[in-house]
Amino acid sequence: MDDTRPAVPAFPKLREVPVEQPLVWLRRGWGDLVACPLASLFYGLCLVGGGILMVLALGGAPEYIAAVTSGFLIGGPFFAIGLYELSRRREKGLPCSLGPTLTAWRGNAGNLGLFAALLLVIFLVWARASMVVFALFYSGEMPTLSGFLRHVVSTDHLGFLAAYFAIGGLFALIAFAISLVSIPLMLDRGHDAITAAIASVRALFMNPGAMFVWAGLIALLGGLGLVTFLAGMLVVGPLLGHATWHAYRDLVE
Repeated sequence: MDDTRPAVPAFPKLREVPVEQPLVWLRRGWGDLVACPLASLFYGLCLVGGGILMVLALGGAPEYIAAVTSGFLIGGPFFAIGLYELSRRREKGLPCSLGPTLTAWRGNAGNLGLFAALLLVIFLVWARASMVVFALFYSGEMPTLSGFLRHVVSTDHLGFLAAYFAIGGLFALIAFAISLVSIPLMLDRGHDAITAAIASVRALFMNPGAMFVWAGLIALLGGLGLVTFLAGMLVVGPLLGHATWHAYRDLVE
């Protein structure tokens, strides 16, 4: 009887990269965006449209909007699957067609779905923590959106801002650590979600300097996308998605 079984992918070998390498990833990502503008900007438009719909649905309540916009960044790596596929196709000399990227997840749907569920759990816990912080510092009526924005740019409620960004930073760090290369790894090589997440965390610890720079660039560009009332995400989203693919290529042999 034939006892042949499908080969299990070996644990990926990881590389160390220079501290300045994230700048190279952004340059390569920009090259992908320029080479595949229509397909890339389609995903950017989806990010902008999704963000606007969420803000409208939440009715201007800052306690919800703040959590959702943060969660937007937490779930960003999963929403960028199509952009990873665009970069992979360009790398292989294939056309920058939008169609094949829309179903790229099918190749490893089970593990990608499991990882999406993990990111969803992180987001839901963060959203709950966000509400608790608001409740602790705004014991009376919740602020309006304009009032909340004034607090952010002024010296009012410094304790609230420190607590909010400290807790949010912790959840962002967890999401960043497990999703650094995990989704491109599952997409490209068929690894399971647990192996991919462990590989991401190990890549982070092997390259603390470069990962600090990379996280800072993501926060800076993502912040620019958000403070422009999501308009900047039209370009920032695709740029970071393509750059993440190149980060995966450099960090995983």
